[in-house]
Amino acid sequence: MNDNQLLRYSRHILLPQVEYAGQEKLTTSHALIVGAGGLGSPVALYLAASGVGTLTICDFDEVDLTNLQRQIIHTTQSVGMNKAMSAQQTIDAINPEIKVKTIEKKSTHAEMETLISVADVVIDCSDNFAARYALNRLCFKQKKPLVSGAAVRFEGQITVFDFRNEASPCYQCLFPDAGDDQALRCADSGVFSPLVGMIGTAQAAEALKCLMGIGETLQGRLMLLDALTAEWRTIKLSLDPACKVCGG
Repeated sequence: MNDNQLLRYSRHILLPQVEYAGQEKLTTSHALIVGAGGLGSPVALYLAASGVGTLTICDFDEVDLTNLQRQIIHTTQSVGMNKAMSAQQTIDAINPEIKVKTIEKKSTHAEMETLISVADVVIDCSDNFAARYALNRLCFKQKKPLVSGAAVRFEGQITVFDFRNEASPCYQCLFPDAGDDQALRCADSGVFSPLVGMIGTAQAAEALKCLMGIGETLQGRLMLLDALTAEWRTIKLSLDPACKVCGG
């Protein structure tokens, strides 16, 4: 790291769990963020501010006025712009040292497999089951850690599937694929604005811990948030012996 980086990340380096070695890992790491909406916004902002050297951001959607209530990486001037490109502009203003790659179209299975192959951690900030199942299968195949989050109305959840560890369950273990896509979406059900920030920042924290290898991640645990009552609950997860993806 150069002198400017040592100053920028000094508050991280002061942490005994991080120090120089941990921050150096971040500056040479590559995170793949799938979705630049409510969850992807805080994830991208905090990973960039924390010094994760390369971010690949995937989103084929355009910024809409209704997004601005919660998707804090975008501005009024971004309306009509591709979300990945809008996120890149904001990140450049926060930390110009970060390399940002944007994917502004729907990726094929093969393309996503290639994107995952060069990433050190994958953060699922999508809003539909099809994408979540696909990311789960590909990350399991390539043994990449997957940080999964979801938020709608006043309810959010987050967990980590760290496929570098054979004891880790997968998304299919938690939610078996029934062949349909009935995921609740903000456009249909509404969402409490700070909720996506609370879940998204938690995803960013889990991703950083995965990259640096510090602390305990949410592997094997599902954390649930009811923002209306300010209650957090944690449920233990285990491998499903009948899982069609990881085989339990």
